[in-house]
Amino acid sequence: MKNPPVRIGMDTSKSVFQLHGVDADEIVVVRRSFRRSEMIHYFEKLPPALVAIESCGSSHHWARLLTSLGHDVKLIPPQYVKPYVKRGKNDAADAAALCEAVTRPSMRFVPIKSEEQQAACMLMTVRERLVSVKSQLSNAFRSYAAEFGIVGAAGRQNVHALIRRVLDDESLPELARELFRFQAKEYAAVEARLEEIETRLMKWHRENEASRRIATIPGIGPIGATMLSMKAPPAESFRSGRDFAAWIGLTPRDHSTGGRMRHGGITKAGDAALRSVLVVGATALLRHIRAGRHKPTAWLAALLERKPPKLVAVALANKFARIAWRLMMSGGIYSRPSDSMAA
Repeated sequence: MKNPPVRIGMDTSKSVFQLHGVDADEIVVVRRSFRRSEMIHYFEKLPPALVAIESCGSSHHWARLLTSLGHDVKLIPPQYVKPYVKRGKNDAADAAALCEAVTRPSMRFVPIKSEEQQAACMLMTVRERLVSVKSQLSNAFRSYAAEFGIVGAAGRQNVHALIRRVLDDESLPELARELFRFQAKEYAAVEARLEEIETRLMKWHRENEASRRIATIPGIGPIGATMLSMKAPPAESFRSGRDFAAWIGLTPRDHSTGGRMRHGGITKAGDAALRSVLVVGATALLRHIRAGRHKPTAWLAALLERKPPKLVAVALANKFARIAWRLMMSGGIYSRPSDSMAA
């Protein structure tokens, strides 16, 4: 190759890959698309180059593969690539934007996950899917039962009692009873699969030292600690706990201009499931505080006096994220601050 590219932007898809490469003089020397097998063969023959890929589901696989071929691969979040798209929306424009964005000194990159990390994240997403299916089945069963005048108490802990009531009701038409039995078996099967996945998840949690330490924070628990350990980038990639909370999307959105500070709601950036589990854990902790089973710190007690509960839950989730970052950075377990220190 006469002038091999030193920097390449690669727009990925299922079977077609668009490349945009420039040489050392910033002259475009590659602008073409490849099929999957052609693309791998091309990079095998190419001298080591800087390759930029938009972060997506399969990007970590391609990053590992190209790294094994001697290339330096950078994964860029999609929202950071879009400002560099010149005009229109097509694969060639996206690849050119990636090639440009990777050169910016302030650009932020996504750490490349190993196969073991991706497998651990898969364990969590499989659990999320089963929980969603379980909720759908219980809601459908309640709706069908209500059509026949059978109404059960709210709460997932009361689903089994409702199923027994419906199956024992001999006044229902035979077709309805058959369909209720079918749904009850389906619900039991999903519960069994969910229990198996949660057993594996707890095994992973007990074997992971960072996850065990994060779980000592009141309100996070094993699920939140496991998600933080699995999904969060290395703690060293953040300058502070606030940056870590901002990555999760728990910091206020900034609308400041002209010297006036304006902060809106949280940004909701980062992983929605991770942010959700932290907020749910904070809500559960506040429920224990209201019931008198947990004593709040001075900071939390003062916040509860002047702010609504939902806002306090989000602020507490922000605090969880900062504490978790500190534990991941320095080790150790959570130690409740004294009231004087909290004040």
